[in-house]
Amino acid sequence: MILTFVTLITALAISAVAAFYSIVGLIAIFSASALSIAIMGIVLEIGKLVTASWLYQNWKRVPFLLKSYLTIAVVILMFITSMGIFGYLSKAHIDQGSGTSEIYVKVERLDNRITSERKIITRAEKQLSALDSALDKYLELGAVSKGLKKREDQESERNALTDNVNNAQGRIDKLLDEKSEYQLQINSFEVEVGPLKYISALVYGDEALDYIDTAVRAVILILVFVFDPLAVLLIIAANMSFAEYNDKRKRALARKNKIPKDAIKTTVGQQQNGLRKVTKSVNGVSMEYYE
Repeated sequence: MILTFVTLITALAISAVAAFYSIVGLIAIFSASALSIAIMGIVLEIGKLVTASWLYQNWKRVPFLLKSYLTIAVVILMFITSMGIFGYLSKAHIDQGSGTSEIYVKVERLDNRITSERKIITRAEKQLSALDSALDKYLELGAVSKGLKKREDQESERNALTDNVNNAQGRIDKLLDEKSEYQLQINSFEVEVGPLKYISALVYGDEALDYIDTAVRAVILILVFVFDPLAVLLIIAANMSFAEYNDKRKRALARKNKIPKDAIKTTVGQQQNGLRKVTKSVNGVSMEYYE
């Protein structure tokens, strides 16, 4: 009997949680009428459980049309509840990853800016190399004085190129610092979705991160298919357990009140003329007398 009550309480608890998720999900879909959706969801959830319980207890004596309609109604209500749960869990996942999507875009922009700064450094270094090559030619020809003179003429250009390299490198350092902050947020998000990443990796391998949303939808669908149907089936299971308990109790009472085979049954009639008719019977044999 304890297990029966545990089953009933568990069914009601699962149904209450499913109803909450479903109502919140439906409110997210129909946000303009939040209160109306909440009232409708609560009433329909209670009606679904009562209908499922009533159908089980009266299945054999309910007309076919009524039985069919109530069964279809319970199935449709389960679908509506599941749809609300799907909406609730999907919204939770979207809210979790919405900020991260913006961070990915910012990181991509930073990468583009870092690439541009590195191109500036590459061009400046090439120009400096070209200047060095020009001086090397003077040295090869033995015109050292002309080389030194040329070096003095190049000084301002060299300083400008060096400043460009240093400035670009400084900007790269700042961009890398900014990128590291965003990367920490991305790593934190990947830790949160770590289990989902590994589930996705079972199917998609190295491209798991690109299919996180698909893996999330699969997990949500699994939860949806188990959640509300389990609550309804546990309600039916609790009804079955209560019915079995009542049958056992009736049989026990019948055995307790059953007259033994060899017991003498005595019947006393109404008193007439100062005498009462007494009848005693045992195993089909009876005897009457007056007293």
